[in-house]
Amino acid sequence: MQGRFTTQQDPADWCGVIAVFFLALAWWRLGIPSDIYFDEVHYVNAARKLIEGVRANPEHPLLAKEVIAASIRWLGDKPLYWRLPSAFAGTIGLFAFSRLVWFTSGRRLATILATLLLATNFMWFVQSRIAMLDMVMAGLGMVGLWQFAAAMRKPGQGHWRLALAGTALGLAVAAKWSIVPAAMLPGLLFLAVRLRMHGPNFVTATSGGPVPGVSLLEAGLWLGALPMLVYWLTYWPAFFYAKQAIDPFDPIGWHQYMLRLQDSVMKPHPYRSVWYQWIGNIRAIWYLYRETDGAWRGIVMVGNPLTMLAGLPALAWGLWAGIRRGRGDALAFAALYAASLGMWAVSGKPVQFYYHYLLPGAFLMALLALALDELWQRKDRWRWLPRGLLAANIAVFVWFYPIISAAPLHNGKASFEQWMWLASWR
Repeated sequence: MQGRFTTQQDPADWCGVIAVFFLALAWWRLGIPSDIYFDEVHYVNAARKLIEGVRANPEHPLLAKEVIAASIRWLGDKPLYWRLPSAFAGTIGLFAFSRLVWFTSGRRLATILATLLLATNFMWFVQSRIAMLDMVMAGLGMVGLWQFAAAMRKPGQGHWRLALAGTALGLAVAAKWSIVPAAMLPGLLFLAVRLRMHGPNFVTATSGGPVPGVSLLEAGLWLGALPMLVYWLTYWPAFFYAKQAIDPFDPIGWHQYMLRLQDSVMKPHPYRSVWYQWIGNIRAIWYLYRETDGAWRGIVMVGNPLTMLAGLPALAWGLWAGIRRGRGDALAFAALYAASLGMWAVSGKPVQFYYHYLLPGAFLMALLALALDELWQRKDRWRWLPRGLLAANIAVFVWFYPIISAAPLHNGKASFEQWMWLASWR
């Protein structure tokens, strides 16, 4: 655990290049459609009210809406500026995800593959081009998980990296609660390891993993108390609203109110779906399909039909490799997948959507990359599989690009037919 943790070369440069290309592709036509579409109607209008110091969209935390409001305030009230925070957060999150995979696995090829797979899994790209809360949450969440993984690999930097991890995870939760299960795992891992190693002295002992030199007491400060403090401080502007201000000394009461609001949405929605449909990639959401900006344009929220399904046997492999072969990297991403998906399986939230699969889908891409890396290193007849799947993945992304990016569609209203591989995507 000291110093360099792998003999393989860190692929940060290649992952940075992929992230830059991702940003360029996300930026292209980012201002189209030139009006509000899909759930932007909630969050852009909420941001406008927040600029005026008026409570808006109180069922969700403030941070991501405040970021959209800041972009409007500083740059202007235009579609491009509404969506810039998501584009930048998606790019930062993609690079942070690559660092998470690297510090978790120490595998150069797997890290590059994971970055490519996430950039082309459709979901990350689509959410990086719309003014919603999810990408600010996901980007900050990946930064926090990256810092925790780096603290484990570089324990000499453990104190400040854990502090950064806690700060980023607190901010991620302050953007949207979907990150909560994944954000809890670092602290739970710390607790489990220390309890197993040190028994009654687990609170104050500093030797052993996951971060040597850091006691559970200190880790609880960085990964427990600090995120909660950072989270609550993001409500600071709302403490001073002229009307309907939040009581800074009643966080429990305020969160009970937020939960009641979230559970009150009972009206059926045509794009409503449940967690097991997300796994099979069988329920799409049409964010946009209409004639706008001089052409028919569409944005469908669906997972890459190749890699999202290929990720399922990779998930099974990850569980097997983690339990039977001691592959901690595979087991870590399987746990992140299970935690972030399990939240929705047990949630009482009555109306759920496929975009809630954003985080599980990202961790699934890490598992797929680890499995492909394993096959890539083999010398038998299966060595062709990862190369073929990667090439096919790029081809599928290019084929679907017009219908996930609001590109002009040249066959009129019926243009969408060529991409409807399943009837349930319509």
